[in-house]
Amino acid sequence: MDICSVSVLLSASTGLILTCLIWIMYCRKHKQMSNEPNIEEILKRYDSLVPKRYKHSELRKMTGSFKNKLGEGSYGMVFKGNLEDGREVAVKLLKGSKGNGEEFLNEVISIRSTSHVNIVNLLGFCLHGSKRALIYEYMANGSLDKYIYSEEPKMVIGWEKLQQIAIGIARGLEYLHPDCNTRIIHFDIKPHNILLGEYFCPKIADFGLAKLCHLKDSALSMAEARGTIGFIAPEVFYRGFGVVSTRSDVYSYGMMLLEMVGGRKSVKES
Repeated sequence: MDICSVSVLLSASTGLILTCLIWIMYCRKHKQMSNEPNIEEILKRYDSLVPKRYKHSELRKMTGSFKNKLGEGSYGMVFKGNLEDGREVAVKLLKGSKGNGEEFLNEVISIRSTSHVNIVNLLGFCLHGSKRALIYEYMANGSLDKYIYSEEPKMVIGWEKLQQIAIGIARGLEYLHPDCNTRIIHFDIKPHNILLGEYFCPKIADFGLAKLCHLKDSALSMAEARGTIGFIAPEVFYRGFGVVSTRSDVYSYGMMLLEMVGGRKSVKES
């Protein structure tokens, strides 16, 4: 094969690759645009229940370009920020987001519709393509895990306060399960997801694994297990133990109580 033929072949191959790339980009953009009307329709339908929607650029501004990192979990990083009115907030950037955003938005609306002293308050969200984030009220005393696992005397909050925290968490679960308009099963009750506000008032947070179910349903159908090792209920990862229901959260709550009393983790981290 002469040089001229090779050049022609390379040019043709390059052109084919570029054409494929352009086509893929077009399909992705077209898919995103086709899904946008559905999202806007949901926003319009639940106007009174939808928290404020922020642009990603606004998140960058309120967090100072994501400088003050509060923590990181399996589903995203959390940064401290301030709203325009001066209120402190926690901005959680979700990672690994899939789908067209409708499921995410439905969960945002459902969580927003909750109103309980022991449930963290959702103030806003960001949904722009694959970029998704949740804006929560800022909890000055952080998460429960740093108090029950710490060996420093100054971090010990006492048995009476621990009892009050345990009761508050139970009240929050009681609200999510039978009292909420749409029953919510959290699936990740653990010290890390219990935030402590002023006077150490506990609030259940991080609904990244939560599932919604109608009040008439006593059991929940799931395709895969979810939760944290050491807290996950047996029936969640093996159906032979029974059906998945609100009792799965109660099991996790019980395991968390054991760690609150014992002051150590039930499963050692590698």
